[in-house]
Amino acid sequence: DPQQLELATSGKKKLKRFIVIDEVVDKLYGSKVREYFEQNDVHHKILALPTTEETKSMDLVLNILQEVQKFSIDRRTEPIIAIGGGVCLDIVGLAASLYRRRTPYIRVPTTLLSYVDASVGAKNGVNFLQCKNKLGGYTPPVASFLDRSFIQSIPRRHISNGLGEILKMALMKHKGLFDLLKSHGKYLLDTKFQSYSFCADRGDAALQTTRIAIETMLEELAPNLWEDDLDRLVDFGHLISPELEMKVLPSLMHGEAVNIDMAFMTYVAYTRGLITAKEKEQIIQCMRGLELPVWHGGCSWPLIQKALSERLKHSGGQPRMPLPTGLGIAEIFNDTSEETLEKAYKLWVRD
Repeated sequence: DPQQLELATSGKKKLKRFIVIDEVVDKLYGSKVREYFEQNDVHHKILALPTTEETKSMDLVLNILQEVQKFSIDRRTEPIIAIGGGVCLDIVGLAASLYRRRTPYIRVPTTLLSYVDASVGAKNGVNFLQCKNKLGGYTPPVASFLDRSFIQSIPRRHISNGLGEILKMALMKHKGLFDLLKSHGKYLLDTKFQSYSFCADRGDAALQTTRIAIETMLEELAPNLWEDDLDRLVDFGHLISPELEMKVLPSLMHGEAVNIDMAFMTYVAYTRGLITAKEKEQIIQCMRGLELPVWHGGCSWPLIQKALSERLKHSGGQPRMPLPTGLGIAEIFNDTSEETLEKAYKLWVRD
């Protein structure tokens, strides 16, 4: 809006920004963030909060909104800024969507998982009654600012955690991405997704990997932003994992739980004859190379049955099970028998 732009740049109205930052990120980067707003003469309020799966609740959303109300922002021209991992982006997105019915917000992901997953799309939400993301909505941010330099300060396990979601897109849609992960997985873990000019022989694997992951995610999400069509390849790894993740909190991170789900579904695909034994082994070996868990004791047969039963409730009475039919290609199936699932489970447990 030219009028709003003129008002913002004329100096007649001082810029205001309300920022929610994860408390761990604040310890690492808070001084730089404050310095940035001070140097640009922006009146700002920075709210540092513990944003974890355990605190991902409506209580935290309401805490944020109380502070927003005290600070007072323009509901159309002063976006709320979220700086943190996926949980932070989800919570702030929901808070912004509720405040004055739709206040704009900006996502600044600081973990690999949020960089390639939570930064893309329209969904936001919080956990409710021990169920993952049971409350939420669809309000896209006005922008996502992607800066890989944040990722260099996160622990190695968090890098591996993000690789789980990247591998999901590789297995569903892009064999080239799968090959990149297979060839450069250890390098990406070692370098924490930073780009180094002296490693030109790697063809900047970090940039290629993140770009392809985000582009394939956008290809899937953009035509179906509001999830009117419940057949979604991006649900691969998300049939069993919500139940598992909430049951064993905080021992498994999101990407790890997703990968355990994907490992089981790989065995389901193999048992159905959709992939060969060699392809199954390639997938499992790639997961191990990315230092992702391929099994967890909490993923019992009763838990799988319960998770699939929950799946039917919110996917129109069909399982809508995405399964690989090769490396980098997949289809959605509604006809996997319980006998096949149990056979796959026993094989998975045995291995």
